[in-house]
Amino acid sequence: MQPAPSDPARPTASDQGGGAWQWDETDDGPTAPADVLSGGGEEGGGPRPTRRRLLAGAGLLAAGAAAWAFARSAGEPAPAPPRPLPTRLVGPEPLWTYRGREPMAPERLSGRPAVPVFLTREGLQVLDPATGKPLRMLTFTAVKADWPNGLDQPGTHVVAGTDRVFTTSNGHVDSRHLTDPASDWSLPLPESGNGAVALFGCAGDVVYGEVLPRPYTDGDELFAVHVPDRRVLWTRATLGGERLLTPLTSAGGRVPVFDSSAGGVHLALLEAATGRRLWAVPAEVGLTWAVADAEHVYAPAGPAGLRALRLADGTPHWSVTPGPADEWRLLPPVTDGSRVYLFRDNGLVTAHAVATGDRLWEHRLPFRLDRRSLPLLAGPTLYVPGPAAAGVCALDTATGEERWTFRDSGPGVDVWSLSNDPTRLYAGHDDVLHALPLG
Repeated sequence: MQPAPSDPARPTASDQGGGAWQWDETDDGPTAPADVLSGGGEEGGGPRPTRRRLLAGAGLLAAGAAAWAFARSAGEPAPAPPRPLPTRLVGPEPLWTYRGREPMAPERLSGRPAVPVFLTREGLQVLDPATGKPLRMLTFTAVKADWPNGLDQPGTHVVAGTDRVFTTSNGHVDSRHLTDPASDWSLPLPESGNGAVALFGCAGDVVYGEVLPRPYTDGDELFAVHVPDRRVLWTRATLGGERLLTPLTSAGGRVPVFDSSAGGVHLALLEAATGRRLWAVPAEVGLTWAVADAEHVYAPAGPAGLRALRLADGTPHWSVTPGPADEWRLLPPVTDGSRVYLFRDNGLVTAHAVATGDRLWEHRLPFRLDRRSLPLLAGPTLYVPGPAAAGVCALDTATGEERWTFRDSGPGVDVWSLSNDPTRLYAGHDDVLHALPLG
């Protein structure tokens, strides 16, 4: 199926005279300003740039460049040269665009909150969904201390729920509300002792993690915390080989785990409320993901295949087998309960019927994917993020046809990251985050 043509390139709101870069009020605190591109104001945009404003802006940029050049010639530490403004966009017009003072780090944020956030070394900047203005800055000592390295160390990730984020500190699970500081809390884990605590993720109202003994030996403890009433649901002793799989998914109060603790390698299913193991089936040594919905647990079969196991007992139901010449790698799928969407690193997207595994449609993206590409399903649209220069592709879930592709001209090296609320898609890369209308 041929993708639908993208909208022709057009200027941004600032190019068209629809708004100018707006600066928040000066603030020396943790919520010091970043840039907010026109859009999101009460009048639907900022003031229109007059000729005087355009000349003044050009003069400021020229003065800044001259100061930078002079400082270099004098041998003094030079301030950073002015960053280029976004010039052209392709796709739907953003409702607003936020630019941070440094690039965000999506690899340190697990899960997708329902409000726009921007995680950097400074902390997690929470933004107003309607305007993109900063609302609250959350700082995390453990995350900042291990920057930029230490991604595999306990406490260096921020786990996102719908309206909260979770981190760990000194044997505690710490919960911060994204907009209400009075709702923050910290829960001590009774079994933690002197061990380090790491979180796997949040599914529904439950946060999952593990306690690692010091020194790091066998004897880990898996645990689950029920967020609404701030209590430990259960703890589960392991032999060091049991872990939840990311992206973390649960269905019907059950969550898949990988187990290499004893008797070979297994894919198992745990009951979320009790931690009790419901079933286990043999798995591949390199198993890194498993995705659950109301009918199945989907797991890789080799680098390019997929098998659908019945959620009730783990028995095989159907599978997708690559051809002998296929050398692509399968990424974690997403599912809406009636269709499951598969993504290959060569850019091929296919939809399959959950009941039978039959292929319903396929679409070839104009870019390749890798493990950092995390598609998002929202209503009738499947959003697939590509590299910074490629943008985000919106596909119709029923047909696979391309609705639009959005990209900007800003420089970048990251893959686009996505989240959403009921009416907006938040799409960003490097130091820029755009709010787009869903659909």
